[in-house]
Amino acid sequence: MNDTQAHGPIVVLAGGLSHEREVSLRSGRRVAQALRDQGREVIESDLNAGLIELLRGLNNPVVFPLLHGGVGEDGGLQQVLNLLDVAYVGSSPAAARRSFNKAIAGPLVAQAGIITPASVALPHDMFRELGAAALVTALGERFGFPLMVKPARSGSALGCSMVTSADELPAAMVGAYAYGDVTVVEQFIVGTEVAVSVVELDGKTVALPAVEIRPNSGIYDYTARYTAGETRFIVPAELSADVAKACADLAISAHQVLGLQGHSRADIIVTNDGTPVFIEANSAPGMTETSLFPQAVEAAGWDFGLLCSQLVDNAWVRHLG
Repeated sequence: MNDTQAHGPIVVLAGGLSHEREVSLRSGRRVAQALRDQGREVIESDLNAGLIELLRGLNNPVVFPLLHGGVGEDGGLQQVLNLLDVAYVGSSPAAARRSFNKAIAGPLVAQAGIITPASVALPHDMFRELGAAALVTALGERFGFPLMVKPARSGSALGCSMVTSADELPAAMVGAYAYGDVTVVEQFIVGTEVAVSVVELDGKTVALPAVEIRPNSGIYDYTARYTAGETRFIVPAELSADVAKACADLAISAHQVLGLQGHSRADIIVTNDGTPVFIEANSAPGMTETSLFPQAVEAAGWDFGLLCSQLVDNAWVRHLG
């Protein structure tokens, strides 16, 4: 890796005003401590009116964004950092925007030949103007039940729900619209849920061991994600070697198709016949105690703090061009 640590302090950016603020703060604290344990100079900052002044007052800072939700994952923050000519860990504004919007990411990945659930993106105006009853009938006829309903632009499973019958669909749609003006309705895929993290190191794009997700409730919702003991994680996932490789290949392909950089995570359902199906990608994976990315790093036998340091150094080298 880059041994000439020519960059200045690392600014771990966490918090913000999204629905995922608390998760972001937990991620930030963990990464900041891991970097300090590597002997790195770290400044922790929230997303606030003083951030630009802070960055301008530092010599060659590198930002490690750990903002979850729209404010940190839709590319807006990255555009501001580009404007300030500040190095940062992670993907470009365009790639972050593509991956964060499920209504865009899913079709892009599908066009590349990766299997995805059949889905449709419905703006709130369309849902209101055409009438819920007519759309519910059409959705049921097209996809059957159960269905998954989720906001196009949200993370941590906020606003997501599984719908088992037509009479549950309108309320699920309203719940999803609370998090944005476009909702994605997709075919429910039965199978084993796994997450595959991807990192770029030494010029190579590498998939980490898959993490199998077994929530006690049967649904990997917000509570299951961030409450200790609510979900059983199996690392590496109990998959055959062939299926594990197929999941790794899918995650790397999605990372590349969406133009992601540094690190990412793909959420995948493995059907009962062993076929991996792409669900979504995350350009800023969570780094909390129960998050999937750090578990995969540990399963790979890597040191979490060292990997975070390498991601920072790589971001600096990329910034220098």
